[in-house]
Amino acid sequence: MKIKFLALLLCLTNFVSAQNSKFVNVFIGTDGTGHTFPGPSMPFGMVQPGPDNKGYGWNYTSGYQYRDTVLLGFSQTRFSGTGINEMGDILLLPINPKKDKFKNSYYKNTEIGKVGYYALTKKDDVKVELTCSERVAFHQYTFPEKEAQVLVDFQHGLRFVFDENSQKGLVIESDVKIENNTTISGYVSTENWVNRKYFFTLTFNQPFYNSTLIEKKENEKAPKYLLDFSSVKNRVLKVKIALSSVSVEGAKLNLKTEIPHWDFQNVYQNNLKLWDKYLSRINIEAPEKQKEIFYTSLYHLFLQPSNIADVDGKYRGINDEIAIAPNNEYYSTLSIWDVYRGVFPLLQILAPEKINGIIQTMIIHHKAKGFLPIWTAWGQDNYCMIGNHAIPMILSAYQNGFRGFDAHDALQTMVETSTISHINSDWELYNRFGYYPFDKLDNEAVSRTLESGYDDWCVAEMAKIMGNKEIEKSFTKRAHYYKNIYDKETTFFRGKDSNGNWRSPFNPLMATSPLNNPGDYTEANAWQYFWTPTQFDINGVTELLGGKIKFTEKLNEFFTTKAVNPDKFLGQEAMIGQYAHGNEPSHHIIYLFAYSNEPKKGQKYINQVINEFHNNTPDGMIGNDDCGQMSAWYILSTLGFYPVNPANGEFVLGSPQVKKATIHLTNNKTFTIEAEKFSEQTIYNEVRYVNSKKFNAPFIKYTDIINGGKLTFEMIDK
Repeated sequence: MKIKFLALLLCLTNFVSAQNSKFVNVFIGTDGTGHTFPGPSMPFGMVQPGPDNKGYGWNYTSGYQYRDTVLLGFSQTRFSGTGINEMGDILLLPINPKKDKFKNSYYKNTEIGKVGYYALTKKDDVKVELTCSERVAFHQYTFPEKEAQVLVDFQHGLRFVFDENSQKGLVIESDVKIENNTTISGYVSTENWVNRKYFFTLTFNQPFYNSTLIEKKENEKAPKYLLDFSSVKNRVLKVKIALSSVSVEGAKLNLKTEIPHWDFQNVYQNNLKLWDKYLSRINIEAPEKQKEIFYTSLYHLFLQPSNIADVDGKYRGINDEIAIAPNNEYYSTLSIWDVYRGVFPLLQILAPEKINGIIQTMIIHHKAKGFLPIWTAWGQDNYCMIGNHAIPMILSAYQNGFRGFDAHDALQTMVETSTISHINSDWELYNRFGYYPFDKLDNEAVSRTLESGYDDWCVAEMAKIMGNKEIEKSFTKRAHYYKNIYDKETTFFRGKDSNGNWRSPFNPLMATSPLNNPGDYTEANAWQYFWTPTQFDINGVTELLGGKIKFTEKLNEFFTTKAVNPDKFLGQEAMIGQYAHGNEPSHHIIYLFAYSNEPKKGQKYINQVINEFHNNTPDGMIGNDDCGQMSAWYILSTLGFYPVNPANGEFVLGSPQVKKATIHLTNNKTFTIEAEKFSEQTIYNEVRYVNSKKFNAPFIKYTDIINGGKLTFEMIDK
C-alpha cells in the first residue's frame, strides 16, 4: 500500500510540475516583429528544427512568419526574436512524388506547435513532425503511400539580405559525403552575420535507393540532393540530424549519446520532461490568458544562450581552434546588448546553474580574442550593437555571489576590454575628448558615449570590490563622461564635435539607427537615450536637471510627448509618449518613477504596457523578443520588480500583475510575491512588506529573493 501511495505521489508531483507547459503558446510573437519561431528546442539547446517560409528578409529572421503558408522546408537551427537572419542549417523537405507541384505549401489548419513538438500536413498530403534533443534534430514524415522523396539542401541558410538574388551569405566551402544509403555526413562553412563552420551527420531509419545531385546555381558551393525511397515501412520515414561545431566525429558522438534509438515519442517526452522542470520554477495565480503570455515568456527566456559544446565538451572557439569547455559548457547566441538588461539578472534567479558557465565562456573568449564578446553566434562574434556589456554581466554575477570563475581574471578582462581599442570601441578617441565626437565617429556617437559610461561604472565597481583603488578611481572618472555631452539649454545628451560644438539642427524626437537612418543614437532618439546614465547614476542625472521636481517633470514629459512618425524609424514601436517598449533602451525607464515624486505613475504605465503591448496571439509581441529580453521584461514586471541597474544586485519595485507568484529556487527555498486585494482596478501600491516587515526602500536585492521569503504588496485603486 505504501509503495502504491508513493508511486501515486510521484505521478501527482510530475503532473503538477508538468502543467505549466500546457500554457505555452509557441506561436506568440511569430506574426509581425516578434520574430520568434514555433519549432521545438531544448532549454539552452544547440538545435531548433522548424519550418522555413523564406530564407531572407526582415520579417523572416527566424525563417518563419505565422501568416505565410509557403514552405521551403525544415532547417535545424535558428535564433529567437532577433533582428538579423542567421543559421537555418540543413534544409529538409519531404515530398510526395505523385503530387510534386504541391510540395511547397501546407494546410494552415493542420499546423500544431507546442513545447518540444511541431507538426503540419503539406498539401501533397505528407505529414511532418519535429522534435529534438539538445544537439540532435529528429524528423518524422508520414507519406500517403510507400513511395517517398526527400530534398536535402546544404546550400540553404537564413541570410541577412533583402534581395533573394543577393550573393551575400552564401556557402563559401563544403565537404559533404554520402556514406551509404542511409547516412550523409560532412561540413559546411558559411559567411553571413558571422563566418562559421558546422559539422553534421544525417541518418535515415530506412535506405534510399537513389540520390540525384541537383544542378548548382551560380556561386553555390554546397550540394542539394533529391533522395528516393520505395516501400517505406508503415509509410513512416524518420531522420536524425546531429550537429557539431567541431567535427563529423563530434556530431556522430552527439547522435549516439543523445538519440541512439528511433523512438520519436520517447525523444519528445524527454524534451517535454526537461521543459517541465524549467517552467515549474515559477507558479502564478492568474487567468488562463495571462498564464499563456507568462509561461510563453518563460519558455522564450530559456531558449538561449545555446550551449554549443559537444557531449564530450569540445567546442570551436572565436579563434577557430578546438578546446575543451569547463563542465562541458560553452555558450553562444549571446545577444549581449539586449540580454544584459533583464534576461541575465532573471537567469541568476531562475537558472543559477547556468551563470558560471556563461561567465567562463566570456572570459575564455577574451583570452582568445583580446576583448570580451559583443554578440556571439555559433562561437563567433558578429560585433553587432554598441558598448561592451559583457562587463556588467560579469559584475552582476560576482556581485550576486557567483564564484565559478577567477575574479582577478575577470577584472583584467574588463579592464583590457575597456582600454585596448577594438571593433566598436576607440578608447584613444574616447579618453582624449571625454566623449565620442560625432565628426570623428560618424555614427551613434552619443549612444556609444553613454553606454560606455555604464560599462566604465561597472569596471570601477568591480575594482572597488577587489580593492584596486587605482582602477576604481580611473574608471569612476570615465563613468561621468556622460556629463560632457549634456546640453543645459535643451536638457538632452547631444552630439558634440571635436571642437566642442553641438550638432545642429537638433531634434530630440528624431530616432536614428545605423541600419536605416544614421545619426547620434542607436535605434532610438535623444529622449530615449537621456535616461541611459540612470542605470548607475540616478542622483547625478537628477542633479543635472536641477533636482527631484525637475526629474519628475522630465519623466512625465517623456511619457506624454507625442511621437513623430514612429513607424518610420527602427526601434519606435509600442509607444507611450516617447517610451518605446518595442526596443531595449526604454525598458528600465518606467521604473525610474520609483525615484521621482510620483512613484504611482510608473505603476500605472507598467499596467498599461502589460495589458496593451503583450497578448496571447501570434502578433502579441510588439518588437523583437531579442533572445528573450522582451519576455524577461514581462516576467519581471508581472512579478513586481525590474533591475534598473542590471549589475548592482537590486530590483526596483513596481507593481505586481498577478495575485500570487511563487518562485521555486534551486536551493530548495521559495520566494513568494503576494498582491493583497489585487484586481483589475487595484493596480497601485505604496505599502510593502518583506517577510511581514514593512519595507520602505524602492528596491529589493537579489539576496532577498535567493534566500527565500515573502514580498507582499498592499494594492489600492488610486
